[in-house]
Amino acid sequence: MNKEPTTWSPFRELADLQNRLTSLFDRHLGGTELALKSDWTPAVDIAEDDVAYTITADLPDVKKEDVDVSVDNGVLTLSGEKRHESQSGEESGKKFHRIERSFGRYIRTFRLPDEVDAAQVTAVFKDGVLKVTLPKSTEPKPGKVAVAVS
Repeated sequence: MNKEPTTWSPFRELADLQNRLTSLFDRHLGGTELALKSDWTPAVDIAEDDVAYTITADLPDVKKEDVDVSVDNGVLTLSGEKRHESQSGEESGKKFHRIERSFGRYIRTFRLPDEVDAAQVTAVFKDGVLKVTLPKSTEPKPGKVAVAVS
């Protein structure tokens, strides 16, 4: 019996492990898919012109009251929560068969250049897009500033 040796593959091992875990969850949960996501990270674009930096964040299905923006000692923080429809769907009798969209608490932090005037930062939230404008200044002003989202 002349059998060739099998080469070990970490990718095959990971795929086998994933299949075993999926099988375990399928048996335990009656064949339903399990969403292993709880938190998510909104995508952002960062741009600069002569007078300001602009950070644009995609926050689909997030309510304005669930968006927090602050600047603290040169760090911009975007945080909040994207609630999942199933949280209210159970009350309406809705039964979900698949949940693939991300949801949960989010937080993004960005170290700001020294030239940003934290006291003049503005934020506008419209149609699921948050646009934060960070004006440039020659004299930085350290400290914590809560930014009102309009």
